[in-house]
Amino acid sequence: MTQQNLVFPARVLRGAGVINQLGEICAGLGKRALLIGGHQALQSVEAQVRAQLLAANVTLLAQEWFGGETSINQINRLAAIATELQADVIIGVGGGKSLDTVKAVGAQLGLPFITIPTIAATCSAVTPLTIRYDDNGNFFDIFPLPQAPAAVIIDSELLAKAPARWLAAGLGDTLAKWYEFRAVSVRHPAREGNALSSLAHSQICYDVIAEHGPAAYAAVLRGESSASLDQVLDAIFTWAGLTSLMSNGAHAAASHAIYEGFTFCDKTREFGHGLLVGFGNLCLLALEDRSDEEVLDEMRLARDCGVPLTLREIAKLDDAELALIVRESVHAPDMENMSVTVTEARLLEAMQRIEGLAERV
Repeated sequence: MTQQNLVFPARVLRGAGVINQLGEICAGLGKRALLIGGHQALQSVEAQVRAQLLAANVTLLAQEWFGGETSINQINRLAAIATELQADVIIGVGGGKSLDTVKAVGAQLGLPFITIPTIAATCSAVTPLTIRYDDNGNFFDIFPLPQAPAAVIIDSELLAKAPARWLAAGLGDTLAKWYEFRAVSVRHPAREGNALSSLAHSQICYDVIAEHGPAAYAAVLRGESSASLDQVLDAIFTWAGLTSLMSNGAHAAASHAIYEGFTFCDKTREFGHGLLVGFGNLCLLALEDRSDEEVLDEMRLARDCGVPLTLREIAKLDDAELALIVRESVHAPDMENMSVTVTEARLLEAMQRIEGLAERV
């Protein structure tokens, strides 16, 4: 019988002001906390974290920058700091790379960790895996972890203040859950319970974003929280996280392969995971030979969610740079999950088709 290990976060809190429960949660896990995150994330939440831990009688040992890349060297560096300080709980704040780094550090040391996303750009806050890169930011591998966060704190007030492009990234990344799972299901139909559950959650991701995504994005452009934002935050973190958890991560296809190709180009590497995946979604639809009418409908949804529709919105690329992205995309592991072989010529043709259709959106 095939074995499958499902690793879930212990607690997920979502709502306005839930960061104010951090002290109580942390006190139940340890008394010596190390705070790790991105520069902007640390600046935005430091005062709240410090006050919460002080009130709960938890010592804040130090705050550390995650290092800029989720690389083995940065993970090992931070693990050494945590060991030297004798930390017994780790708090991670920021976006996907900083949270992936914190998760890997916690898992390496066997310590509980809490994730506090400050941007809603990926489902990284909830998943028991880390996407690792080399020190230069090139994609390295997807690294499964033996544990998930002890708690995930998704504060909608905090996330509404983040730049809207990061919500757009989260919407693009979460739409991929449905587009890619549907594509993978052609080759590997979902028949068993876990796979069927994952497929159902991916459909929920799409349905929630189709209904609430544009309004949530418009609200965050105004710096406002809203009922629509709450709905899409559930999709980005909870439903997308469950899609990954129930499938053991085996649902990615061309959208993520194209993102992985973008990481090999200096001009596009830092554009934003979910924004690049979002463009990859459109290319995936073209690779599936879906009708112009269907692709245009999905492009309108992407546009209303802030996702780029053309390469020129991402970067001005010369022929050599585009060829590099296409080559690395085609050879990325996730591309193997497509039902038909994707060649460089076929992917370039798909990109060109999306570029042409963008003029009609």
